[in-house]
Amino acid sequence: MNNFTFEEINLMCIYNSGDGTRQELIEALTEMRGYLGADETELLELTDSALSKLSAMTDEAFAELELYPDFDSEDNAYDE
Repeated sequence: MNNFTFEEINLMCIYNSGDGTRQELIEALTEMRGYLGADETELLELTDSALSKLSAMTDEAFAELELYPDFDSEDNAYDE
């Protein structure tokens, strides 16, 4: 269940404060989610999915995550 997608990792990288804790990241994503409009369904779903996975994991498992953005991935649509 803790298998984060490429998009979820990048989202978490944006809202993770350096050496932030799992709980701090959950709080940051929850706060950001409150600013989203009902028409931002894709970002709402992505945020909800990441929050669900973060809530289900332990702090120890979170500490093992490598939260570095990968904006140069082959999946990046801007590489064309």
